[in-house]
Amino acid sequence: MNRRKILTFVQNKKSMLMNKDDFFTAEEKTQITELYKHLYSVSKEVLLPDDDQKCRFYIREAIDKSLLRRDSFNLNPIINVAETALLVAEEIGLNRASILGTMLSGVVLNGAASVEEIKKDFGEDVAHILHGMLRIRDLYAKSATVDSENFRSLLVTFAEDLRVILIMIANRVLIMRKIKDTPYLEAQRKVSMEAAYLYAPLAHKLGLYKLKSELEDLSLKYLEHDAYYHIKEKLNETKRSRDAYIANFIAPIDEKLRAAGLKFHMKGRTKSIHSIWQKMKKQQVDIDGVFDLFAIRIILDSKPEKEKQDCWQVFSIITDMYQSNPKRMRDWLSVPKSNGYESLHITVLGPEKKWVEVQIRTERMDDIAEHGLAAHWRYKGIKSGQSGIEDWLANVRGALETNDDMQLMDQFRMDLVEDEIFVFTPKGDLFKLPAGATVLDFAYTIHTKVGNTCVGAKIGNKNVTIRQKLQSGDQVEILTNANQTPKQDWLNIVTTTRARAKIRQSLKEMESRQALLAREELERKMKNKKLEYEEPVLMHTMTKLGYRVVTDFYAALADGKLDMNAVLEAYAQQQRFDHGEAEKSVPTMSADQFVMPDNELPLRGVGGSDVLVIDQNLKGIDFQMAKCCQPVYGDAVFGFVTSSGGIKIHREDCPNAPQLRARFGYRIVKARWAGKRGSQYPITLRIIGNDDLGIINNITSIISKEEKILLRSISIDSNDGLFSGTLTVMLDDTSRLQQLLKKIKTVKGVKNVSRG
Repeated sequence: MNRRKILTFVQNKKSMLMNKDDFFTAEEKTQITELYKHLYSVSKEVLLPDDDQKCRFYIREAIDKSLLRRDSFNLNPIINVAETALLVAEEIGLNRASILGTMLSGVVLNGAASVEEIKKDFGEDVAHILHGMLRIRDLYAKSATVDSENFRSLLVTFAEDLRVILIMIANRVLIMRKIKDTPYLEAQRKVSMEAAYLYAPLAHKLGLYKLKSELEDLSLKYLEHDAYYHIKEKLNETKRSRDAYIANFIAPIDEKLRAAGLKFHMKGRTKSIHSIWQKMKKQQVDIDGVFDLFAIRIILDSKPEKEKQDCWQVFSIITDMYQSNPKRMRDWLSVPKSNGYESLHITVLGPEKKWVEVQIRTERMDDIAEHGLAAHWRYKGIKSGQSGIEDWLANVRGALETNDDMQLMDQFRMDLVEDEIFVFTPKGDLFKLPAGATVLDFAYTIHTKVGNTCVGAKIGNKNVTIRQKLQSGDQVEILTNANQTPKQDWLNIVTTTRARAKIRQSLKEMESRQALLAREELERKMKNKKLEYEEPVLMHTMTKLGYRVVTDFYAALADGKLDMNAVLEAYAQQQRFDHGEAEKSVPTMSADQFVMPDNELPLRGVGGSDVLVIDQNLKGIDFQMAKCCQPVYGDAVFGFVTSSGGIKIHREDCPNAPQLRARFGYRIVKARWAGKRGSQYPITLRIIGNDDLGIINNITSIISKEEKILLRSISIDSNDGLFSGTLTVMLDDTSRLQQLLKKIKTVKGVKNVSRG
């Protein structure tokens, strides 16, 4: 019965193809016949009786109307979708709707049929997949840059149905397999970059590790040809010795596991070429310097209720035999990854003092690791350990038990995409914003100047206000006007922290500029009235008028809350009063009473210019060392008057110095050290080195032996044979700092040490 169906299916396909002889080459005719035969044998159990005939009708119509075109690699579109459908069915495990959606994608995307027509003939499920594909096509039409996490998230949002993403991943794998010898190098480079930046990360999130590794390796092969073949040749050269080492390593393990009565099989797996290339770049070594080129995988044949027990028993046996590295242990057995991945990873010190990664898992776990999300469909009754992530897996099983594939996909899509929106600029640049963000939020996301001068936007061809809330996929053109300035009520419009902070900052700067203008006008009018400017007199006048802070006083003048003539009259009266009284001592004033530091701060003349001298006996001014650059006695420094009136001391080479000088030059104060103050300063050191035993002890030992240097904190992170860390030490001047840096650099294994 099934054999007769297959023969009928193949004969019908042959008759379809002969309608347009020029659409297929002779080789392609043979290929498509065999391909359909294989596809039908794989999918016959899930297809409805008339699915084949209806699908064939739509494809024949598209060919007859000449609506199907070969792609940029000259690949036949019918063969392309058929091979993709086969991959979707065999390697990912999707069912009827996904197979038919893949087969009919070219028909719908090229306008030979509408989604409504497909819905009528094949049902809502197939139509939903094709609707998602149309949305993805429109997304690509915006010419967006795809090499970002934002585009990946937006792609998942636009697809609506996660099966669309799985089909796209399958199609990209298929294309990457077929373009090895293509003459179209620019097209090859483009799809390879998309595979690396977009589809491989998506495959990783979905747990499709086999397809993810294939995409990464093929991308590297096409984009970094020399690097790919250099690694491949090196691996071929060392294959014999590597195989011998693996055999030597696993032999005693095999004996112990069998003695324990466990059913299992083991295999050594050389890491992917792309993975090795990433390690080489990160560790800045050749392939000979990458110590973990392979991993051992132990796959247990365990009953569902004994899976964890058996895995931990293997863990115990191996760690009794070989020394383990606790820093490199990964327990995805107790808490699986959100994509369902379960395994126990340990790294042990094997023969010849080589670190070896061992992965412990069951047959079920290995199937899920190889085939991803779809593999859950074959294990819906198996009970796993419960955890926070297992709640999600329980929902998956519940959806499967009710045959509700859409509930399963929506749940996983919600796990991938948070409460965010993604919008485009007219040039196709993509930005991520929180849901509910407005046009004004987007303007400040682009640039502060754009936000400050924003008057509205165009979304599509429609003008909208700055209050308009944005939706994912909007293409937004910000409209600006040079005369626009931030308003206080803008704080009620924006939702992002960045926009709110920038608006507040701009409002303060506007107040400062207005206050400066008010001060200049006050001093000019004093001169016109022949009044001598005296700071103590002005302070007394300000206090009597009810102002304790200079900036508030000048802001009131700028806003018109204080009449300039009334202030001048009050100043003249105060000046006469002060001069008529006995000599008074001038009270010490803190820095928050000043706006312009150049002639108001207690400065000392040096070489004809005013300089703030940093001295332990300095009185009347509040100053602190800036945390961003942590100045130490001996550093070249400058002072910066903060919005609160205090002064922050920065190093001349502070990362923030160029921005401070460019935007707030009027608040910069020259500064120098008066001499050692007898105090210590916190300094952050950043260190990178080999993750060798004892290296951290050697570094801390050097610090402890130094006089007048204290280690206050240490933070170390280890990854792929390297460690990176930050140390905070207390010392008193730059000469001690330079000596310490030189000594740490001499420690064996330290690659780099620098001041934070």
